[in-house]
Amino acid sequence: MGDAKASKSQRILLVTGMLGAGKSTALRELEDLGWESIDNFPIRLLNRLVKRDSEPFSLAIGFDCRTRGFVPDDVIERVKGWVENDQVSITTLFLDCAGHELERRFNETRRRHFLAQDLPVSSGIAAERELLAPLRRWADVLIDTSDFSVNDLKQTIREQFSQTAPKEMTVTVSSFGFSRGKPPTADLVFDMRYLDNPHWAPGLKQQTGLDPAVGEFIEQSAVFSSTFSKISALLLELLPRYAEQGKAYVNIAFGCTGGRHRSVYSAEKMAQVLRDGGFSPTVLHRNLGSRAAELVEGTQHP
Repeated sequence: MGDAKASKSQRILLVTGMLGAGKSTALRELEDLGWESIDNFPIRLLNRLVKRDSEPFSLAIGFDCRTRGFVPDDVIERVKGWVENDQVSITTLFLDCAGHELERRFNETRRRHFLAQDLPVSSGIAAERELLAPLRRWADVLIDTSDFSVNDLKQTIREQFSQTAPKEMTVTVSSFGFSRGKPPTADLVFDMRYLDNPHWAPGLKQQTGLDPAVGEFIEQSAVFSSTFSKISALLLELLPRYAEQGKAYVNIAFGCTGGRHRSVYSAEKMAQVLRDGGFSPTVLHRNLGSRAAELVEGTQHP
């Protein structure tokens, strides 16, 4: 779509195509990517959505032959007018599908074609294809869903539009204590109990992973540097791939016995690694305020 379009404050994606080709699925997936979406919006009201100096927004508008006032040539002329607005980035997506597959889908769902109420489905599909021909030629993006499953279409929408999605993936880095239960919403859990427990080190029991002395104790471990580096590399490789798959939230959890020392330090250190990698993680410490207790921390290892 180009750098000029990417810098504009308003992004509008027109989503149209053949009935049964997957418009509703595409709009739902766009919503998951952060677009506001409107389906079957009256054509005569489109200009009201595009105004100069309005607040930035990203909007996907779905329409097809059932939409009130739908005349393809009229839609194209309106779009040409928007192109002159230097605040608006406008893209048209056309969803197509082979006639035989559309017939199968209509027969499977027992739906009547809008343009063939008393005629065979094939007649309605042929009339619709002729009606939409100007929009198909005009569209910036064409997706043929003939051989697609629903998941295939979702994946294609993510691949095509995730880079321009208005919302970034939300990344949370948290710490917790296994003695108080695992966090149920964690996507990735790293068990830091292989490290020596600062709870048993002189003077560190009442401190936490936020205190420098605890961090120095953990860093002195012979295995911390190498294992933490491997975890960092793994997350920096996984997070962009989660984003490509359209995942909206990723919760990375570090656990230790009580949730006050090793997990807290690891979560804070990982959050900084992710910031340096271009992410903006939120940091949560579930059990940081819990009381330091020998019964929770278990026995001291020699």
